[in-house]
Amino acid sequence: MIRILIFILIVLGLGLGFAWLADRPGELSLVWQGQLIEMSLMRAASLLISLVAAVLIAIWLLRTVWLSPHTVTRYFRARKRDRGYQALSTGLIAAGAGDANQARKMTARTRGLISADQEPLIHLLEAQTFLIEGKYDDARKKFELMADDPETRELGLRGLYLEAKRLGAHEAARQYAERAAEKAPHLPWATLATLDSQSQAGQWDDALRLLDQSRTAHVLERKEADRKKAVLLTARAMSRLEGDVKSARDDALAALKLDEHLVPAALIAAKALFREDNLRKGASILEKAWKHEPHPDVARLYVRARGGDTAVDRLKRARKLEALRPNNAVAMAAVAEVALEARELLLARTKAEAAARLEPTESIFLLLADIEEADTGDEGRIRHWMAQALKSPRDPAWTADGVTSPTWLPVSPVSGRLDAFEWKAPALQLSAQIEDGHLSADQAIRSLPPVVAEHHPATHGTAPEREVVDTPVIIEAAPETPRERPEPIKVAEARKPASIVEKPREKDVTSNGEPVADPFFGRPPDDPGVREPAPGEPAPDKTSFRLF
Repeated sequence: MIRILIFILIVLGLGLGFAWLADRPGELSLVWQGQLIEMSLMRAASLLISLVAAVLIAIWLLRTVWLSPHTVTRYFRARKRDRGYQALSTGLIAAGAGDANQARKMTARTRGLISADQEPLIHLLEAQTFLIEGKYDDARKKFELMADDPETRELGLRGLYLEAKRLGAHEAARQYAERAAEKAPHLPWATLATLDSQSQAGQWDDALRLLDQSRTAHVLERKEADRKKAVLLTARAMSRLEGDVKSARDDALAALKLDEHLVPAALIAAKALFREDNLRKGASILEKAWKHEPHPDVARLYVRARGGDTAVDRLKRARKLEALRPNNAVAMAAVAEVALEARELLLARTKAEAAARLEPTESIFLLLADIEEADTGDEGRIRHWMAQALKSPRDPAWTADGVTSPTWLPVSPVSGRLDAFEWKAPALQLSAQIEDGHLSADQAIRSLPPVVAEHHPATHGTAPEREVVDTPVIIEAAPETPRERPEPIKVAEARKPASIVEKPREKDVTSNGEPVADPFFGRPPDDPGVREPAPGEPAPDKTSFRLF
């Protein structure tokens, strides 16, 4: 575009010049070797311009002829280079697609067309070809040569790092990552790998220093960098909590400023403040964390903030915590647990059942079993709650890479990844029906046919007794009264499911005449347990069973 503008300007200048000469006619006289040459001024200007153009054309022709060998050589060299780059591009695509034969063929062709000193990508193509061919030693040697070259140092270190990770040589991988982070701190993979390795070794100060450098170099996004720094500060606070409470408090508070939703930081800050007898500020931190996310560890620490509190005092603190997040299953479970310790059994049962309606989990049913044991001692109902706990989803826990931990950890013990633990339900748990068509463990047990063998005792006049053999027997029937005797069950009849009609059960009453509350979920337990005979009622006949 600029050349076109220059050409237009030159043409316009020439046109203006000739127009100016045409408006001012004149004669030009020239005496040369005794001869007088006369012509108009316009003709003289035209001849002069034509002469200059002829000289320029002659010079261009001479230069073209003189440089023609070099021009021809440069043309063929450029054509060869283009073919080499085309082969290099094809080889890289073949290596990425896993075509070893095509990659090897293109590598040889590229070597013949382009010098490796001129194009470092040839080393990358050869290394990738060795990898897809399974020649890992040759690939590692190629990466080492690339790591020694300043132009390909980062690429070679990256290849060596990945190879060390593949072989499980974590120490070598850590050294390669640290070397890459030192030479090129702008590489995200080197920074993150070095952070993980330093976190695994517990070098929190070095990890924080490296993270600050990466923040300055804008390697990580601000939100991600703040989260990782908060985790590192929390980890350092955990390590300092026993020896240096003040430093642990400062680190935990700094972590909360970066990420106020980090529950472990709030727990450590509150513990440090409680050890400094600063109960008010520690409770305030826990209350703020509780408002963001109700967590059982927060409730447990908040309720037991003072060591000398009675069970009633702890119950008051639990009720205060519940008021901050009403209609929450975790808050209700916390109140029920403390109410059980304070022997407020009615309150404990009410809160536990309400929590079970909101989020039926394993721990809440176990808590209901404890409440039942402390309240009525009814073994049948206790077994009912235990069975509900087995069928219910597992409670959330600190989980990372399929591994659960009772406490939060800054680094995953499986992959060594920083900030891997999350508060969630474990992924592996029994379900009522597996999607691939297989039955669950509970359904598989119930689907087994009951096998009952008859055994006739020596005493005549009594019903044949049942002997349970190795196959589990599962019989669902209405609760028996103490005076009734079971009828003999034949093997053939036991294999057929029998229809069972539940009879309405009268309201149970305690010894003092007070009615006993119905079990949760509105039906009698599957296992009524052992019933003691009422006063004045004859004891049932004893029945012996042979196991072998």
